[in-house]
Amino acid sequence: MELNKRTVLWIVFAISLIVLWNNWMVANGKQSLFSPAPPAAQVAQQQPKPNDVPAAAQPGAAAVPGTPGAAAPAAAAPTSQRVTVTTDLVKVDIDTLGGVIKRLELLKFPDHFDKTKNQVLFTVGSPNTYLGQTGLIGSTPAGVLPNHQTPFTVRGGAPTRDANGNVQLVLDAEQGGVRLTKTFTFRKNDYTIGVRHDVTNVSQAPVQPSLYLQLQHDGNKPANDSWFMSSYTGPTLYTAEDKYQKLTFEDIEKGKAEHSAKANNGWVAISQHFFVSAFIPADKAQRDIYTKKIATNLYAIGTVLPLGTVAPGATVSSDARLYSGPQDEKTLETITPGLELVKDYGVLTIIAKPIFWVMDHLHSLLGNWGWTIVALTILIKLAFFPLSAAGYRSMAKMRVVTPKMQAIRERYKNDPQKMQQATMELYKTEKINPLGGCLPILVQMPVFFALYWVLQSSVEMRGAPWIGWITDLTQPDPFYILPIIYAVSMYITTKLNPQPTDPVQAKMMLFMPLAFSVIFFFFPSGLVLYWVVNNILSIAQQWVITKKFETAAPAK
Repeated sequence: MELNKRTVLWIVFAISLIVLWNNWMVANGKQSLFSPAPPAAQVAQQQPKPNDVPAAAQPGAAAVPGTPGAAAPAAAAPTSQRVTVTTDLVKVDIDTLGGVIKRLELLKFPDHFDKTKNQVLFTVGSPNTYLGQTGLIGSTPAGVLPNHQTPFTVRGGAPTRDANGNVQLVLDAEQGGVRLTKTFTFRKNDYTIGVRHDVTNVSQAPVQPSLYLQLQHDGNKPANDSWFMSSYTGPTLYTAEDKYQKLTFEDIEKGKAEHSAKANNGWVAISQHFFVSAFIPADKAQRDIYTKKIATNLYAIGTVLPLGTVAPGATVSSDARLYSGPQDEKTLETITPGLELVKDYGVLTIIAKPIFWVMDHLHSLLGNWGWTIVALTILIKLAFFPLSAAGYRSMAKMRVVTPKMQAIRERYKNDPQKMQQATMELYKTEKINPLGGCLPILVQMPVFFALYWVLQSSVEMRGAPWIGWITDLTQPDPFYILPIIYAVSMYITTKLNPQPTDPVQAKMMLFMPLAFSVIFFFFPSGLVLYWVVNNILSIAQQWVITKKFETAAPAK
């Protein structure tokens, strides 16, 4: 009897373990132990995931659709033909192998190094890789669906151009029982490319494809990047829920890139200095967002949009846009919410945005960004005039009482405590604030740094000249004339300021103009221009106030 009880208990225990194990499997997305395995056709219909997006084929290897990176016999290598589309703003090369955007040249923006060439965004080859890829993920009993490694044909043999200068390129591919038609639409005077995908089920069974839009980029630093002029290049994205998100290739490499994974709005992009390329799917379309390492020093950001079940003979369509062009704030605001945020002003956005707004309005009147900076400096100087005047009065008073301070220093040179007490008493008697001269400078420093970010971020000023030798306000002065003028203005300012009673401090004050001018050799000339104009105005204001106090001093 006791044995039967133990046997029953062991059976109950074993059944409990099986039930618990089955529940754990189901909770983790596994197949139930008590349900039959789905038929092969149903397995093929499981929802594709971002990781199913094919990786890049290795250089020199012919990729076979569905087996990314696998080498194929030379005779079976799919054909590749580049189709070039040119508008008034861009020149784009699209490869029929995958319908991949492999080169995009901006015709209105010269190259940073060679002004005879144009700025190129999308490109392939050493040392840079920058590609726009789209395709389908998912499979059917007939095979893998068309993706960015599938050969396409050009409908009509060439792009078509209408009377308004708009160009349309239609590519077709059929694979895995599905026909995919990519339609690229290029409009005159527009950096936004229409990207339409029509998916037709030509098989005898329903299919559940998902569309991916992907940007690939290498992890190299820009060629013009430096410690003084560092800029950001990397993946960015935006959703209405989590707002603007900025990632790094380093975090993707380490698997630490944290960002929104699901949304029904927003965009994904690769941002760089002055320019951005962003895939913008249709709004209110559910999507997954992903980032991943594709190969050594090659990364991707993309989005996957489920297209639902497509019945035999049916067609489903998805419209998206690709913006690839300058980070022009006013233009980006009109394209999609949040895209203007790629023009990144850093932590001082709250100051930088109003500064650019004022500069934009001044430029509409003056027509020259250099004179716009001069006018902005005058406006800022007027805004801070009362504060700076109070500071200069304090410094003028200190300049007048410098002999008295020197006498105190000599009298109590062996007693620092009494020297400090006597100095503070003198400040109190003469109604001097020893920090009054520093306050105007401290208040203006946030404006200075905000203007730095405006110059660093505003493509409107890229290549913008001022006068003569200043041909690009976002680049350093090529002949160092403005830094030298700045050093002279700082030397004059030092002479107008109260002279330190400590000889070591006096020598350091004379050295400061030289040190700052050397640093300004590497700063944007527009920023140095702001500081030179500010110093000249400050010298005039300080000289008038100082002379007034020095003239009135003997009468006291």
